[in-house]
Order: sequence, then structure tokens, then C-alpha cells
Amino acid sequence: MTSISRDAIIESKQQLIDYIASGSKPESEWTIGTEHEKFVYCVDSQKPVPYEGKRSIRAILEALKTEFDWQPIMEGDYIIGLKKDGQSVTLEPGGQLELSGAMVKTLHQTCAESNSHLRQAQAVSEKLGINYIGMGFNANTKREDVPIMPKGRYNIMRDYMPKKGNLGLDMMLRTCTIQVNLDYSSEADMVKKFRVSLALQPLATAIFAASPFTEGKPNGFQSYRSHIWTDTDPDRCGILPFVFEDGMGFEAYVDHVLNVPMYFVHRNGIYRDVSGKSFKDFMNGKLEGFEGELPTIADWEDHMSTLFPEVRLKKFLEMRGADGGTWSRICALPALWVGLLYDQTSLDAAWDMVKDWTHEEHQHLRDNVPRDALKVPFRNGTTQNLALQMLKISAEGLERRAHFNNSGEDERVFLKSLFETAESGKTTAQRMLDCYYGEWDKDISMVFKDCSF
Repeated sequence: MTSISRDAIIESKQQLIDYIASGSKPESEWTIGTEHEKFVYCVDSQKPVPYEGKRSIRAILEALKTEFDWQPIMEGDYIIGLKKDGQSVTLEPGGQLELSGAMVKTLHQTCAESNSHLRQAQAVSEKLGINYIGMGFNANTKREDVPIMPKGRYNIMRDYMPKKGNLGLDMMLRTCTIQVNLDYSSEADMVKKFRVSLALQPLATAIFAASPFTEGKPNGFQSYRSHIWTDTDPDRCGILPFVFEDGMGFEAYVDHVLNVPMYFVHRNGIYRDVSGKSFKDFMNGKLEGFEGELPTIADWEDHMSTLFPEVRLKKFLEMRGADGGTWSRICALPALWVGLLYDQTSLDAAWDMVKDWTHEEHQHLRDNVPRDALKVPFRNGTTQNLALQMLKISAEGLERRAHFNNSGEDERVFLKSLFETAESGKTTAQRMLDCYYGEWDKDISMVFKDCSF
């Protein structure tokens, strides 16, 4: 399908539908894009790293630019990210450092990319007394003590979030996740993948649960990060029941996005606050402050990026249910979804697994997994049983893909840690809690010694 220019003026809803449809690719061109965030902290104080100063986020980005030839991404006078070879390093609102990986063909490639990034990040941060930890939620820092990054869109979001929910600022400032972006071949393929991945997303949340602490103490959840999304913004979050209804397709998703209020319009390097306003009004030339001006495809891309469902559709599908975690989990998350969605036999089997789940059952999983993870009752079993079934289907898909590394191992090697979790029933969060009440003697500082990269 012909690519659509980001500068193209939007004059009809059909252009928005065509934009998403243009993501369709033949299976031979499907790729894997992994994104992962990590908390950046000062080794001596175990507190978040500020943006400015000798020991800072800015110092890390400048050092990566100088020592490893990354190209800077600037916003005014601030370096806010880096790019190279299809990859980008970006900042989340509280200084969480994210690698958005290049679109690659195999899990071996995406894991090698992550390892390269970690080595580079550690090489520059070690000199600064800085390190990284992968968890779903900041274990020891109060919201008001998290430094703010100098990105205009975040200022608008930070002002708007409290109007819609109680935990939106925590989402911005104190959470980390791992995500994977995957392709579809057609509208029908997108719909099936969307339905399967949305239904199974709570099981990924359960297996990856790694956020049991808030401000130094247990918070009662295994994935507090996942719970936060339930009180962030009801317009933008949730399980999207319409995805499972007749008529789901590119147009149905466009209609959903059009009904979500806007955050901002980006013009001449400046983010202009239009929070709560309608993209439909923008398309009719009636957006307050932009009267007579029509949006571009770039404006549509910006708006789509401000929705936060468990699975998000752009010109690809984003899996958004997992907590941040250790390096093995970064490689495991794309492995789980590639095995399920990139092999037709596995996709069919996964659909057979979930196709008769009711809306109430989807909501039951979404509501209860953040607290109880693999112990949530479901029909005649638990989420642990479901997780093992899901992992088996994924492993069979990866075996059929038959992509091998230099040691002759196929991509199933990346599922090992997930099988260990599902078979034992003990999440990373539960293991942390066991340590907290045991050998850590309720000393939260030990999480940084035991769980850092």
C-alpha cells in the first residue's frame, strides 16, 4: 500500500482509516520492535537521577552521543533523546530511560540489540555513579520527589491527568514497562491478533508482575503498575469491549480514537495545550485556537499516541500489559507474543482458547490480576493454568518459526524464565516480597542490590 505523507492534510475520516490500513504487510515483511523502560538511580542515594547536573540524565545522553555516535534529539536547548540505526533512546516523564528498538526479523536480533544498549548505558553511567533497575513501579520514591523531564507534551499531560483520575501522575512518573510492536497482514488478521492479544494481556501482566512496593513498603499488589491504569483516565484506558464485537475493523478503531479527547497540538517545536478538546472539531476546522486550520497525518499520529489501552493499534499492534523487569524479561516479552501471533497455527489455537470468554470474564481478569497475578480463579482453574496453556502455544509457534542463534538454539530459549514463573506460580513480585520479609529484613534498599542490571 502506498505510504501516506505525515504532512498530508486530513479532509475525511477515510484518510484515517487508510492510514491504519497502510500498516498491512505480507508475512515475509513482518518485524519485531521491542521497547523497554528502566528506572535510573544514583547508586549512593538510591534516588532518581535529575535531568541537569554532573550526575544526570542529560550527562548520560551526552555521553552516549559522544562515546557511541548516537544522534541527539533536541527540544529547544534540551537533549531529550537519541537515535541511531532505527533505534531511539527517549525519556519518560520521571526520567525513566527507554530504548525503542529497531524493527528486526528475529528475537535473537532484538535481544542482541537490548544487550548492546545495556552495555553502552552501563559504560557511561558507571563513571557517574548511576545504575538501572527494571521493575514495574518505583520502589522507594515519593511522587513529589521524582524529577520532571523537560518535554513539553509531559507538562500538558501532567496538568490534565489529575482531572481524569487519581493515579495518572504515578503512571507518568513512577512506572516502567516492556512492550513489543508487531505487524498484521490485513484487516482480518489485525482483528484476530487484536482480539487474541487483548484477551491474553492479563496473563502477560500476571507472568511479568514486578511492582509490589510503594515508598518502601508492600502495596498489596503484584503489579501495582497495572492497577494504576485503572485509575488514570477512563477515556484512554481499559479493555476495549468493542474489539470483540461484530464490526470490529480499522474504522471501528478510528471511531474510538476520534471519541477520545485531545492533549495537544505540536506546532513549530511547541506543544500547545488543547486538552479535553475534540479531534473531530479539529477535522472540521473548529478547534479552539486553531479555527480554520485542518490537522495533518502527523497530528493524527500524535493523537493516537495519547491513548493507553492494554493493546494499542497504530500501523502495527502494541502489547502494553507487562511490568518492567530484568534483562531476561526484556527478551521474553517479545518472544511470548511473537510465538502467539506470528505463527498461524498458534494464533488459531490462542483464538480457540479465548473466543468464548465473556465480557464479564475479560473484566474479571483485568480487575483481579494486578493484585493476585497467577492466583486469580477462572472457570475451573486459575490464571496459572491459563498462563501455562498460553506459553505452550507460544513455544510451539516459536519452534515452527525455526530461527536459530549461533549456538543452535531456536527462539524458545527466551521463554525459559516465563515457564519457570508459570510452573512455580511465583512471580517476580512474589519473590521480591519473600525476600523483603525474609533475608532483606524489610530493608527496601536491598531491592537495588539484588535487582539492578
